[in-house]
Amino acid sequence: MNEFEGLVAVVTGGSSGIGAATASLLLQQGARVAVLDRAVAPDATGSPNRIDLACDVTDDPAVRAAIARVAETFGGIDILVNNAGIGAIGDIADNDDDEWHRVLDINVVGIARVTRAALPHLRASAHPAIVNTCSVVASVGVPQRAVYGASKGAVAALTLAMAADHVREGIRVNAVMPGTADTPWIGRLLDQASDPAAALTALRARQPMGRLVSAGEVAQSIAYLASPLSSSTTGTLLAVDGGMAGLRVG
Repeated sequence: MNEFEGLVAVVTGGSSGIGAATASLLLQQGARVAVLDRAVAPDATGSPNRIDLACDVTDDPAVRAAIARVAETFGGIDILVNNAGIGAIGDIADNDDDEWHRVLDINVVGIARVTRAALPHLRASAHPAIVNTCSVVASVGVPQRAVYGASKGAVAALTLAMAADHVREGIRVNAVMPGTADTPWIGRLLDQASDPAAALTALRARQPMGRLVSAGEVAQSIAYLASPLSSSTTGTLLAVDGGMAGLRVG
């Protein structure tokens, strides 16, 4: 299906993991796609319908310049996927103020920066949609995720507030809430473990399906929320977590 034919999508954090899977899927389904990331590589597909722009979501002038470049190149913006984010490990005492500010700046304020830059273009679209990447830790307490959980809890609340603010304008705002996904960040987390194999087994076991969520599965959910075919879906926090939030099977 090419339900995204003629639409322009921006994907932040689109060079790896969930963002890369989402950018590829939207491109395959007919969208013109702009990938924004701190470090971008040349697009291997060579598609004229994709551009990759270096952009740090903590840098407001850089964000505004990147969004303006996308709109100029493709003639507008219809879909914004706020996927850029970082992880953090530790309980409430393990991270200093600088780390709290860094994580919140990227994971929460970064969404605000990119969205407010894109908002005039979204308002001009016939099919405007915003999808934020949240996390299961926004609704489930997970050990050693205090900073990260706080940031994703804020993303969940922000998503609902944005949906309420812009529903009358026809701009739909939703979020995906992945469980533990098989992404480069999880790979780095396992590399730090004293027993990576045991750590991986534990990560798989805490999701009732007994495996990690794939980046492609999350991308499919993002595409569903972004699609014009989902025009009555807004203010939704969609779990893609292998049953982690809602099931108790042990």
